[in-house]
Order: sequence, then C-alpha cells, then structure tokens
Amino acid sequence: MYSQESWSLDNCITYAVKHNLQLSDFKYNQETNKETYRQSIRNLLPTVTALSDYNIRYGRSVDPNNNSIVNTDFFSNNYRLNAEIDLFRGFQKVNTIKASKFLHSAAKEEILHQKYLLALRVMSAFYDIQFMEGLLMISIQQEEISQKNYTLLKKQVEIGQKAKADLYESEATLLADQLLVTQNKNNVAAAKLKLVQEMNLENATTIVTTSAPVVIDEYVINQIHQDSIYSKAKNFVPIIKAQELRAKAAKKQLAIVRGGLYPSLSFFAGYQTGYYETNISKTTGKVIPFRTQFKDNVSKYIGVSLTIPISNGWSRRSQVKQQKIEVMRAETNFDAQKQEMNKTIQQLIQQNDALQVEYRQSRQRMKAQQLSFDISQKKYEKGLISTIELNQSKNILANSQNQNLQVQLRLKVNKSTLDFYKGLPVFNINRVQ
Repeated sequence: MYSQESWSLDNCITYAVKHNLQLSDFKYNQETNKETYRQSIRNLLPTVTALSDYNIRYGRSVDPNNNSIVNTDFFSNNYRLNAEIDLFRGFQKVNTIKASKFLHSAAKEEILHQKYLLALRVMSAFYDIQFMEGLLMISIQQEEISQKNYTLLKKQVEIGQKAKADLYESEATLLADQLLVTQNKNNVAAAKLKLVQEMNLENATTIVTTSAPVVIDEYVINQIHQDSIYSKAKNFVPIIKAQELRAKAAKKQLAIVRGGLYPSLSFFAGYQTGYYETNISKTTGKVIPFRTQFKDNVSKYIGVSLTIPISNGWSRRSQVKQQKIEVMRAETNFDAQKQEMNKTIQQLIQQNDALQVEYRQSRQRMKAQQLSFDISQKKYEKGLISTIELNQSKNILANSQNQNLQVQLRLKVNKSTLDFYKGLPVFNINRVQ
C-alpha cells in the first residue's frame, strides 16, 4: 500500500527517522543518561534507613539490655531509624551532577547526529533513484530512435535502397538498446529497494518518489569563505557539540576523583528502641510487656562523622592520574572531530567548484551533441552516412546526457550538504530533543 503513495524527500526522511531501529538504541542510551543525571541530583537528599532484627541467644552471652553476662536462652527485638546527610565530600556530588548533565546533553546531541546521518543516507538514496530514472528515460529515448531507424531501414531494404547487412547492424543496435532499457529498469528497482531499506519501510519492496525538477543555481561558492562556514558549523553540528560536552564531563569527572583526596564530613541522627526477654520487672518478677519496653527503651542520638583519607595504596592518586589522561583523550577527540569537519567542508567547497565547471561544460557538450546527432539523423535518412556512423553519434549523445545528469545530481547533493553545514534547514528534523 505504501508503494502506491508518492513520497517526497522530506516525507522519506521523516519516516526513516521515526522507524529506524538503530536510533532506538541511541534513545535508550539517552534515557539511561537522563536517569543517571536525575539520580545524581537525588543523591543530595539525606539517606534514611530503617532496621529491625529478631535475635535468639543460646548459652553464655551478653545481655544487650544492660551488657551483663547471662547464661540463659532469651530473645531480643530491636528497631532503629537512622538518617545521614553529607555536609562536605570534596564537592564530589556537585561535580557528579554537572558531569552527568554534560553526558546527558551529549547523548541527546549524538541522537541528533545519527538522525542527520540517516537523513544524508536517505537523501543520497533518493537522488540515486532520480539518477537511475533519468538514465532509464535516456535509454528509452535511444531505443525509440533505434526502433524508428530500424523500421525505416527495413522499408529501404525491402525496396532495394539499402543492403541487408545494414539491417542486421541496425537490429543489433536496437537489441542492445532494449537490453540497456531492461538493465536500467532493474537499476531503478534496486535503487528504490535501497531507499525502502534505509527508511525501514515495512511491507514494501518498491516506492514511488516525487520531487521538483533539479534546478542548479549558478553561484560562486568562493563568495562564502570556508572559515565562516566552519565557525557556524562548529556551533551547531551535533557530533561536535557532543564531543565538546564529553570533554567538559571528563573535566568534572577529574574534579570528582580529586574530591576523594579531601576529608569528608557528614551529619547523622537516629532513633532506636527494643524489646528484651531478660528485662524483668522488679515488682512483678515478670518480663516487662513489649509496649512498655518499646516506650522505655527509646534512645536518640545525633552526631557528625569526619573521615580523613590517609593512605589507600596510593590508589586515589593513581585514579587522578588516569582521569587526567581521560581528559586529554576527550580534548584530543574534540579537536580531531573539529579538524575532520573542517576537512569535510574544504572537500565540499572544492567539489562544488569543480562540479559547477563540469556542469556548465557538460551542458554545453550535451547541447552540441544534440545538434550533431540531429544533423547525423537527417544525413542518415538521406543515405549520406552509414548506420555505424549514426550509432556512434547516438552513443556520444547518450554519454553526454548521462554525464550531465550525473553532474546535476552530484551538485545537488553537494549543495544540500554544504547548506547543512551553513546551518540552513535542509532536513525536516527538529533540533529540540
């Protein structure tokens, strides 16, 4: 049913982004980072724990009620509620919040980057279909010309104006053109299947695409300096922003590790009580009831705890050194990503200049070859040239048309990619995650 619809490039990209399974994996990673970030904030809250135990003691043991030595079997039941909050821990929790926030933002940028990569692949597959369909139309035109000439030559042979050998040559050319049409139809089907697979279009093996005719704007790319494109691109290209955020996160993680070298201070408070079978009433000589003991045995406490790291096999210092290396690695990756993007922009600009020249020259060549073929066709109809000479002119025209079509679409893809790096809305993708 999908194959009966007409798909524009924007519709193809929108569908592909929505149904791509690889993007789902990146989204899961984003959700994990999001929850890690939220939990790092919740870690600022106090830690509250409740404890209850039931103990049966046999033989000689210490009475937990009064710490006396008894030699009887008894049981005890304890309850405790404890709360603790960190007052100072080398700013580790604050830096953990900042680091997890950077990683969460980086994960969102990486999802956006994957969407743009998918959009570029879909765009390439979409224009591949246009190219193959253009080749198919050219080959059909060539077949029609060969069929017309074959029909004309057959009549001329029948009336004795042409030799039968010319008819065989014309028939061979017609069959070759028919084979080329079949091959181009297969290429169109293969190109459509590739687009269907990139889109993850279910229950479809082909697709009907629609787009406006390719219009090549005659403009000079050198008017836009490479540095201006690069300065814009590095501020919004997702993979650059993601790597920048990861470099910032690495610095915060270094601060977290360094925080472990500082003393830590925490405040705690608690409430506890219990029931002991050895707690005997002096007046009745019986075990004091649970409710009475639960109320009378209450104890409350508050305090502060100071922990000073002295030596742990030099492991903390080692962690600091290792994390410094991770910071340098993250910064190097950030610089490498910027350098790679700068190279890509340079290549796109150079290719655009070259393709502009190729397009103008191929268009002029195609027009000239069209005029040359029209003249050859008229000469052939008047018997002034042979079938071989006509076929040579026809093949040269087809090659020039193919070359011009290829340059057109390459220039279109190149220009769209450059527009993306210039920050123009090339793809229908929402940057807000």
